[in-house]
Amino acid sequence: MTSPDDYAALRESAAIGAIAPRGQIAVAGADRLTFLHGLLTNDIASLAAGRGCYAAWLTPQGRMLCDLHVLESGDMVLLDVPAAETAAIAARLEQFHFSEDVQISTLTSLAAIWLHGPAAGRLVGDGFDGWMQYQNARVEIGGVPVVIARIDQLAVPGFVIYADNEREGEVTAALRAAGALHATPASLEAARLEAAYPIFGIDMTDDTIPLEAGIEDRAISLTKGCYVGQEVIIRVLHRGHGRVARKLVLLQLEGDVPDRGAKAFSGDREVGFVTSGATSPRLGALALAYLHRDFLEPGTAVDVQVADLRVHAHVTRPSAF
Repeated sequence: MTSPDDYAALRESAAIGAIAPRGQIAVAGADRLTFLHGLLTNDIASLAAGRGCYAAWLTPQGRMLCDLHVLESGDMVLLDVPAAETAAIAARLEQFHFSEDVQISTLTSLAAIWLHGPAAGRLVGDGFDGWMQYQNARVEIGGVPVVIARIDQLAVPGFVIYADNEREGEVTAALRAAGALHATPASLEAARLEAAYPIFGIDMTDDTIPLEAGIEDRAISLTKGCYVGQEVIIRVLHRGHGRVARKLVLLQLEGDVPDRGAKAFSGDREVGFVTSGATSPRLGALALAYLHRDFLEPGTAVDVQVADLRVHAHVTRPSAF
């Protein structure tokens, strides 16, 4: 159940909590940027120290292996990846590593502390409010050495703070002392659905093309050189004018929250399926769903199977706090 206090903190001040489990991988060595540039969808080679980006790693067929937050620190790249895929991603990176000067290791002793809300930058410290997306640096919080990066996920300013596992409590205590609350999973999920922010393993899988999930604007560079799966992406964008058979949309429902996998209908025609759902204190029942491309416009009505009933729903735009 959402908590009124921490939901309000996400909207009005700041709250601590991760929207999904993530793991971290370090990629070091002189060739780290060019190595990753040839694999990932975004422009990694041009990253300067203290900068980063969002990206995806695709199969040759253009399907997603994972999504990644990529942070270049000046002497290494930190890859923030879905927790369940961390070991497999590290092993796959090793498979693609031949003669390059690259060292790959999982960072199992690292804790990731996420902070969301309009006051997040101020609570972290002076000067963070003006940070750009994926700007990152080594700093101290509460006397603890950390790496901090600006990554917005919930339509409000957001930061991730990486600290040694053994000192995670000190960092969260410092954030609490500055005024942050701990967010319940339900409040985080409600805010995530309002922002229509997809999670790999839930709303994006190994059957997903990034264009279907709507992440291309932040995950894909159209000016970089070749990467794995590029041919499929370019063919859809150029020959297909960006049209895909299905796309992830946000639904607002006139009933209860549907289960993952619930089917969506237009009359008797099955037109999609739900990937995640939550109850928003502001907007009621919400769901992310893949719908056929004829049903994507805001305001489009569909019915969603909820238990033994079909409830009315309509496509809506993500809500900014």
